[in-house]
Amino acid sequence: METMPAQQKSEGLTAAEVAEQLRINGLNELPASRPLSSGRLLLDVVSEPMFLLLVACGAIYLMLGDRNEALMLLGFVCIVIGITFFQQRRTERSLNALRDLSCPRALVIRDGKQERVAGRELVVGDLVLLSEGDRVPADIDLLSASNLTVDESMLTGESVPVIKHGTLDADSDKESRVFSGTLITQGTASGLVIAIGVNSALGRIGASLATLGTELTPIQLETRAVVKTVAIGGLCLAAGLALAYWWLRGDWLQGLLAGLTLAMAILPEELPVILTLFLGLGAWRLGREKILARSIPAIELLGATTVLCVDKTGTLTANRMEVAQLWSEQSGYTCQAAGGADLQEELHGLLEYAVLASHRRVFDPMEAAIGQAGAHLLANTEHLHPDWVLIDDYPLSRQMLAMSRVWQSPDRTEYLIAAKGAPEAIIDLCHMEPARAARIASQVTAMADSGLRVIGVASAMFPATILPDNQHVFDFVFLGLVALQDPVRPEVPQAVAQCHAAGMRVVMITGDHPATALAIARQAGIASGAGGVLSGVDLAAMDDTALQARLKNTEVFCRIAPEQKLRLVQAFRSRGDVVAMTGDGVNDAPALKAANIGVAMGARGTDVAREAAALVLLKDDFSSLLLAVQHGRRLFANLRKAIVFIVAVHVPIVGLSILPVLIGLPMLLMPVHILFLQLVIDPACSIVFEAEPIEADAMVSKPRRPDMHLFDREILVRGLLQGGGLLIMLIGFHLAVRWLSKSDDIARTTTFITLVLSNLGLIYTNRSWSQPSWKRRQASNSSFSWISLSAVLLLVVVLGVSAIQELFVFSLPDATLLLASGIVAAVSIAWFELVKWGQLKWKKLPSKAATG
Repeated sequence: METMPAQQKSEGLTAAEVAEQLRINGLNELPASRPLSSGRLLLDVVSEPMFLLLVACGAIYLMLGDRNEALMLLGFVCIVIGITFFQQRRTERSLNALRDLSCPRALVIRDGKQERVAGRELVVGDLVLLSEGDRVPADIDLLSASNLTVDESMLTGESVPVIKHGTLDADSDKESRVFSGTLITQGTASGLVIAIGVNSALGRIGASLATLGTELTPIQLETRAVVKTVAIGGLCLAAGLALAYWWLRGDWLQGLLAGLTLAMAILPEELPVILTLFLGLGAWRLGREKILARSIPAIELLGATTVLCVDKTGTLTANRMEVAQLWSEQSGYTCQAAGGADLQEELHGLLEYAVLASHRRVFDPMEAAIGQAGAHLLANTEHLHPDWVLIDDYPLSRQMLAMSRVWQSPDRTEYLIAAKGAPEAIIDLCHMEPARAARIASQVTAMADSGLRVIGVASAMFPATILPDNQHVFDFVFLGLVALQDPVRPEVPQAVAQCHAAGMRVVMITGDHPATALAIARQAGIASGAGGVLSGVDLAAMDDTALQARLKNTEVFCRIAPEQKLRLVQAFRSRGDVVAMTGDGVNDAPALKAANIGVAMGARGTDVAREAAALVLLKDDFSSLLLAVQHGRRLFANLRKAIVFIVAVHVPIVGLSILPVLIGLPMLLMPVHILFLQLVIDPACSIVFEAEPIEADAMVSKPRRPDMHLFDREILVRGLLQGGGLLIMLIGFHLAVRWLSKSDDIARTTTFITLVLSNLGLIYTNRSWSQPSWKRRQASNSSFSWISLSAVLLLVVVLGVSAIQELFVFSLPDATLLLASGIVAAVSIAWFELVKWGQLKWKKLPSKAATG
């Protein structure tokens, strides 16, 4: 960067220079993911193979002159497209709302005058003034600084503020540079903007995310493969049926209609609907719990999570300090163990001077904690001094990691000096003998091993009116040690225990000191004692093979650099784990993106972390993650129930479309009948299953296997057995009614009524797989009641309105046949329950054998 003239440094940029920089470099903001346009969303929806096949079938019907059937089919396609498009647009609106965050403002000097501007309007070369509590709006080289400390935990993961120093000519020294997004916790400074937007440190980390492409989830890949395979097979089978009809009966037009009807019966057009509704409604349910799903398909992966990687600062901990212990050579006080007991008199001076050594208007978490402890433990004593006047202070420096503040008491003539800082610095100020210093250092080590941050406190009196330039001139008396901790969030230990009960492994990845990290991990319930600790230095020396060997038994990773977080997540994934990564800082963003499920803390997190994450916990409540996992497990289990229904219901539909043609009977099911089932039963069943509560044992079971398929053997066997039994009943019932009534239309009507009622029975039976349906004690599913009532009412309309009855080629049966239809439907439900009971017994056989 070119050195600016001194006058320009003091007067800042001119309005013309600002305008030119804005024209060249643009605004100071990070590029959010560009929202998809409505046209692009619609194109993505209609380009799905299943939708294209349905549109093609509708077009063929239209060319053949069957306008009513064609319009119904195309109308159904429009409904499915509308549902999918609505869910996608809802997701985009959620993203836009998340990006609409308040823009920080900056105090700058332009044209020689101070003015506040939006942070996004800063340009390179702007002269910026910073003070306590300001969020740094860009990367800035400091020209001057007074007692300046900066919270860089968003970048480094460290909760301890960093000391910064100003220079007359800014250089690349990190101690004289502050970075975009960090927080000024103490002091004031001025500096020149050297980088904005994507060129800032925050922006460069965000840019690294672009190299990590998004992946399709297993459900998406598997569903796409199943739809493609079934579609190809169904079209081939439909073409074969059409040719067979033409060859057997010589009517190619009716053969084409039969083939197309079979194609509609086979093609799994419900799968895109069900997948969309489940994931969309799942995101909506999470949203009600203040959990924003940025990547809706990732919700289903929550149920398969095996490893949860958590950051310490702001995730496990509250990202705020509190006083844990007070210690002097005469006494000690542990805040939590004291149980509200009064502070010993011997420690009053220690806390009194720790408060005096802190700023009254505090932004530093450590000083805020000391102030709160003083207000609580020294209340109603003479050791709080709101009437004392601050005369001067000695800030922290590279040479002396301690600060002193000089006070004047109204009733004393001499100055009183309060000092606090690193214990070794305070020991140095007190000029104590080596043996005494060694005893204090031993106590400092013991406190640090408990995960506490330790500072020393000292006091002095100075009778002269002219203060010295150096703190060492004062005759300090050592008062004791103050130990602080960044407390674990209160909900974290229980949430971690629930993770373990659910079969999920929890590991902590942090940039903190090993002793502190291990102590926090123990408080959170992560470190059990058997697990090891791996530091970033050791990690850097390992190759991938050695790292894989260490991952098995390591629970705490400390002094980890941002790029090492990414390596750890990728290493866990290479072991076959499904990884969820939580975090809130910029340094977490690449790992959040690389994880199967990235989970960002919304209230305290950074924009970059939110952009990288699949889920955002808007309440910053760690226990919300458990709720999200519960939703994920419920979603996957209920989705499998819906798939069983789809498999089971297609077996009789396909069978009733093929068998009458092959045995020389008139077509039993026509396109309008299949459309009725698809419009009423299939979309509705997805709503019923999606609303089903989670099974009682879901959160005390291990996660499902990462390689577990949605369409596995259990699903296919259960669906084929239920559907096959129903097909046999329907064929037998159809032939019996046809023989008794001598009417194809009446036989078709009773068979269709039985099929609709049996489909409702399928939904009822498959709502729970762990016990018989009538023994369930959970709250009733109102969706099922409404869907069942709607389906029956629509069936009554079809039978009662002559025009619709004619379109369906129905004839109204008598009461006896209607009762018979109900009895066959009831028998089918008994068969479905028998299949469920048989599979429950079969799944328990291995465990019985093992115990025997």
